[in-house]
Amino acid sequence: MKNVSELSDNLLKWYQKNKRNLPWREEPTPYHVWLSEIMLQQTRASAVIPYYERFLGVLPDVKALAEAGEDTCLKLWEGLGYYSRVRNLHRAAVEIMEKYDGQIPSDSGRLVKLPGIGKYTSAAIASIAFGERIPAVDGNLLRVYARLERYGANIRDPKAFQSAFSFYKERMPEPERDSGEGQCGNFNQALMDLGATVCLPNTQPLCGSCPLAGLCRAHTERSGREAQYPVMPDKKEKKTEHLTVFVIRSGEKTAVRKRPGRGLLAGLYEFPNEKGILSAEEAAGWLREHSVEPLRITKLCDAEHVFTHKIWKMTGYEVQADSFYEDRIPFIMADEEEIREKYCVPSAFSAYLVRLPAENAGAQRR
Repeated sequence: MKNVSELSDNLLKWYQKNKRNLPWREEPTPYHVWLSEIMLQQTRASAVIPYYERFLGVLPDVKALAEAGEDTCLKLWEGLGYYSRVRNLHRAAVEIMEKYDGQIPSDSGRLVKLPGIGKYTSAAIASIAFGERIPAVDGNLLRVYARLERYGANIRDPKAFQSAFSFYKERMPEPERDSGEGQCGNFNQALMDLGATVCLPNTQPLCGSCPLAGLCRAHTERSGREAQYPVMPDKKEKKTEHLTVFVIRSGEKTAVRKRPGRGLLAGLYEFPNEKGILSAEEAAGWLREHSVEPLRITKLCDAEHVFTHKIWKMTGYEVQADSFYEDRIPFIMADEEEIREKYCVPSAFSAYLVRLPAENAGAQRR
């Protein structure tokens, strides 16, 4: 680019007029920035806002988070998905209390060593909360870079990250030494907002609204074809798994169980289920094998849930069970209020949380 400072100047002027109104920007303390950045991983800002506010209402600081139980953290995270994020958040809070006397480290070098904090998140926290001059390169910034420079190689290659990092570092303003907002943090947030609202993914970007259009090679050299950048690798086909889900009732109580501590949805709670699609007769046999004597089995909806690397296709049964001794079954029996307030059931099972009858069912997709 001919003028290194022009990009920064144009971008920051645009940001002052067009920045998104987000709650974590109102008071960008290190804890607020850290929490928001973890929640924003793989999740849209609009979806994060109610979870962010709810989480802060219960766990307002590092000390409260470190002292909370894992089930409390998981329940506050329920519905947001990617639950390893909140487990690592909790582990990092404990480490911050033990190693740093409750003070979140102020530099990316120490931040990146905490559980759940990688290169991007450490740079985002360090620049926004502490003014460190370091680019926070995420998917938005990679896409903007690919279009600015007409970067034609695979954007997921580590070389692309390093190229983008160097590109932005060269154009990043110097840290503010006096009062006022930190321009390094604003630079990163401006690029995030530009990527989220103007330089859009998977569609034609809004180049007419872009403050960097005159500096963008994809726009000036390939006008109308900007969406060809970035170059993405071929997507891998997602593996499909079939499950039969049981909503087992006895009186006012419903059965749930805890998933294994490792793997997909580790440590969360679920309705009992079995691999494969079982007929009603096969379902009755499975129930008896698990010490449940069914009085009535009713077909529930078929449902689908899409994860990052796999798809669950499920069928469901509601089971009215005869009375039984709870210590003889491998499940937890709890009433609906207890399940909703105490046990974190992931959104993969949302179709069965509401117990839709089969004739009203529709596939559920997140």
